[in-house]
Amino acid sequence: MKRGDPRCDNAKGLKAFYDAIKYGPNHLMVFGGVCPSVTSIIAESLQGWNLVQLSFAATTPVLADKKKYPYFFRTVPSDNAVNPAILKLLKHYRWKRVGTLTQDVQRFSEVRNDLTGVLYGEDIEISDTESFSNDPCTSVKKLKGNDVRIILGQFDQHMAAKVFCCAYEENVYGSKYQWIIPGWYEPSWWEQVHTEANSSRCLRKNLLAAMEGYIGVDFEPLSSKQIKTISGKTPQQYEREYNNKRSGVGPSKFHGYAYDGIWVIAKTLQRAMETLHASSRHQRIQDFNYTDHTLGRIILNAMNETNFFGVTGQVVFRNGERMGTIKFTQFQDSREVKVGEYNAVADTLEIINDTIRFQGSEPPKDKTIILEQLRKISLPLYSILSALTILGMIMASAFLFFNIKNRNQKLIKMSSPYMNNLIILGGMLSYASIFLFGLDGSFVSEKTFETLCTVRTWILTVGYTTAFGAMFAKTWRVHAIFKNVKMKKKIIKDQKLLVIVGGMLLIDLCILICWQAVDPLRRTVERYSMELFGCFLAWETRNVSIPALNDSKYIGMSVYNVGIMCIIGAAVSFLTRDQPNVQFCIVALVIIFCSTITLCLVFVPKLITLRTNPDAATQNRRFQFTQNQKKEDSKTSTSVTSVNQASTSRLEGLQSENHRLRMKITELDKDLEEVTMQLQDTPEKTTYIKQNHYQELNDILNLGNFTESTDGGKAILKNHLDQNPQLQWNTTEPSQTCKDPIEDINSPEHIQRRLSLQLPILHHAYLPSIGGVDASCVSPCVSPTASPRHRHVPPSFRVMVSGL
Repeated sequence: MKRGDPRCDNAKGLKAFYDAIKYGPNHLMVFGGVCPSVTSIIAESLQGWNLVQLSFAATTPVLADKKKYPYFFRTVPSDNAVNPAILKLLKHYRWKRVGTLTQDVQRFSEVRNDLTGVLYGEDIEISDTESFSNDPCTSVKKLKGNDVRIILGQFDQHMAAKVFCCAYEENVYGSKYQWIIPGWYEPSWWEQVHTEANSSRCLRKNLLAAMEGYIGVDFEPLSSKQIKTISGKTPQQYEREYNNKRSGVGPSKFHGYAYDGIWVIAKTLQRAMETLHASSRHQRIQDFNYTDHTLGRIILNAMNETNFFGVTGQVVFRNGERMGTIKFTQFQDSREVKVGEYNAVADTLEIINDTIRFQGSEPPKDKTIILEQLRKISLPLYSILSALTILGMIMASAFLFFNIKNRNQKLIKMSSPYMNNLIILGGMLSYASIFLFGLDGSFVSEKTFETLCTVRTWILTVGYTTAFGAMFAKTWRVHAIFKNVKMKKKIIKDQKLLVIVGGMLLIDLCILICWQAVDPLRRTVERYSMELFGCFLAWETRNVSIPALNDSKYIGMSVYNVGIMCIIGAAVSFLTRDQPNVQFCIVALVIIFCSTITLCLVFVPKLITLRTNPDAATQNRRFQFTQNQKKEDSKTSTSVTSVNQASTSRLEGLQSENHRLRMKITELDKDLEEVTMQLQDTPEKTTYIKQNHYQELNDILNLGNFTESTDGGKAILKNHLDQNPQLQWNTTEPSQTCKDPIEDINSPEHIQRRLSLQLPILHHAYLPSIGGVDASCVSPCVSPTASPRHRHVPPSFRVMVSGL
């Protein structure tokens, strides 16, 4: 019967053995035993009959227990005999990490357990142990998940088809993997089980692709050495004779072990008889019986001393186990090819040259290789970013020169040049930190690197706080001035702003010093989120309309850009910690972008404005302050009255009133022009003027009272009629001046003279309210006889800034 044949019947086997003992002649030894279950029962009871058993086909590892089976021997190696050969193969290819996949059957579980003991202490790790009953796919997937590359399998040929189908589905084959499985399967076993494999939708080509390159391990049926055996024949001669005599009967892989088994029995009996002949008892071998313990022990010792060269190789027993030869075969192009063998007696492995083939250019690795190496920052990348940093520092230096050179210009002076210098200083410190960020372990030593790591953190922190602290202080001053309309006169000097920036730097220094004292940096960088409090002040001062003073729009843009870039840069830098080139590039570009955009937003608008419109610092499109208002403001306020959104409705009312006054003045202009033209005509019209236009002239002369009755305080019309100019445009006779003023007050001469002096003055008094000439112009600018509508007077817009 073949090994594992289901026709093994325990009852029949035991009955045949007991019948032979009871009814047959005395037997010296028992030869045979194929079925593991029957053989194990018989071997356990042999000690009671002093019988030695020799098997040529029982490979089950259970029979290797000499305490339980002391009289059992076998010429065929056990299934456990492949484990030392596997150990030798693993060492040969330097595979130190393996995994096992075992069918849940006792026979295979015993081999796996023995393999664990063999590998223990040999510096080979079994990283994963998987077993299965029917579906191996889950176990194969787990092996892949644990990065097992060298897989030691123990399963029969039917399960082997399922295993390799699962391996194909999970891509656990090819150049990265090496399968080592039993080699005792039937020839072309994959053809026999292909139908079953198809049931799992595994095509034949897929099965063969997954099987390609597997290594099978099994005992060698016949020795490959061309040496004469104990029978006088070489193994090759014996094989030819065996094939000739089997007469069409199928070959058995155990025939050589059966042949050597007969020679083992013969040599054992011969040695036993020699022992008996040399003894003084003069006992013969024929006198053996089942109760003769002495003769039974002599035969047992003679069996242990067996040592000869047979057709299966060197026949030697060690604790009843055959020390045979193990062969290695590899599946190549749909056939099994012998690639090596292991000699258990000499403990040597021989790999046949140029026969073993791997899917890759070399044997697969036993795991994913992790090479620990220092990842360095690329020198070209460091050079490029350093060049960009130098350009940024040159730009910052140019801004510093511009700021110092033009510090007395109103545009620069009103924007706090000292604070601007601090902004530039902070930007240059931020630029300088880039050079330190690029100095990794490839340029400096570990101790120096830790020092530089601390220094660059300090420089970047101080630079950021200096730049944005100065911007924050400038914006706070604008907020303090323009958002408190009731504030008394108070000068906020640059010294106070320097105190604010110094306080921020002091807080930073305290944090950095505590950090350095408690937990100094050790080749690691901790990043913290940013606070954007400066955006509040920038938003609050967004409507202040003095460009030289208010940088809130640009500060807001700077804070926004810097905040977004820092958040993105910190996140990307954290995710690329294992890629120093990418991390350094991200950090450097973020610093360069933030510093450059901040400096450009603060200084480029000033540079452009100073070149194109130097007087822009004193312009204000919303307000015009008269000289009287300037005097009043110097007593009661330290800031300019700004129209904000809360007074929109009041401003609209004033604009409506202003429009009404414009219309009224236009009508009065027409009347004035008509009166002037009439006065230039004949004196006969004087009576008509006295009778018809006297009231209108009184209205014109009383225009100051009319304008003073409007909502004052914002745009006051100043009547200069109370002034007494000494200019006399019309000369009168001395005699006329001596006349009674009451009598001649309404004479044509008096009326014409009053109009020639008072109308131009009156016209200059109300023009400022509608954007005309300045109220401070006390003398007529044109001829008094010219028409008011034809006088071209440029408007004057003035803003007085105090307390800055």
